[in-house]
Amino acid sequence: MGYVLEACVDSVRSAIEAEKGGAQRVELCGNLIIGGTSPGAALFRQVRKYTDLKIRVLLRPRFGDFCYDEYEFGMMKEDVEMYRDLGADGIVTGILKPDGTLDTVRMGELVELAGDTDMALHRAFDVCRNPQETLEQAVELGIKTILTSGQKNSAWEGRNLIKELVAQSAGRIEILAGAGISPETIEKLVPYTGTASYHMSGKVTLDSQMEFRREGVSMGFPGFSEYEIWQTNAENIRRAVEVLEQLTSN
Repeated sequence: MGYVLEACVDSVRSAIEAEKGGAQRVELCGNLIIGGTSPGAALFRQVRKYTDLKIRVLLRPRFGDFCYDEYEFGMMKEDVEMYRDLGADGIVTGILKPDGTLDTVRMGELVELAGDTDMALHRAFDVCRNPQETLEQAVELGIKTILTSGQKNSAWEGRNLIKELVAQSAGRIEILAGAGISPETIEKLVPYTGTASYHMSGKVTLDSQMEFRREGVSMGFPGFSEYEIWQTNAENIRRAVEVLEQLTSN
């Protein structure tokens, strides 16, 4: 039984830490603090320059729901072409209709544009109306992976649905468990769900290097400090990899 440990990262330093820890691939994002948005091409090129990791690129044009207008969809199509041409190993995205079903027409367009680049369905899956139906649609579209927390806030809370999805998929599509993933949850989820594919940030909160600090000025959401840096930590990734290696070798 092989395993996959994918790190979600939004900086070059996080990608380097993920590789040091033994991750096999990264999901490259911008703005993980709001759940991730599409990254820039420069970030992709820098991660490719400084690591040998497989890179899957998140395609999410904005924060919020996964129902996009024609302008946002136009951006997504251009991004697929750009990252395909840059040599991304995969594209991670998802589009829903207002009724909560997968937008198979638009997803099909993105899959076609991606060509030989793998396509993964991200956690739009976790807010879709019917996960079993959506899994079958994803398989039919040729999507390689579904990233899911089992339609709960954490994969451990959603473990029963993840287990059902693993059984339903029957190896036709990778079920990648994400949200609240740690070495401790992996240890429980592998035997319970049957999936050995996990997605985690492995982050720590670092203090800013700024010495002068203008307090009371917020650049975004109130309550978020401008002097905290979220960064993947190699040791957190390494511990998760060790647990996966032990469980899957048995």
